[in-house]
Amino acid sequence: MARHGGTMSDALKVELAKELGFYDTVQKEGWGGIRARDAGNMVKRAIEIAEQAMADKTGQR
Repeated sequence: MARHGGTMSDALKVELAKELGFYDTVQKEGWGGIRARDAGNMVKRAIEIAEQAMADKTGQR
């Protein structure tokens, strides 16, 4: 399967890595050094943030 360019901004990825506690690994080894579980948690958190932003925008909670 071909990889496509990511839709998550670098700033958001850094923010999430810091929040989830693996930014030190990113600094030392780059994004390829993180565990699959960390990457999955990062995506999960990004989805939560996007869903909350959509709910806030439409006035739902």
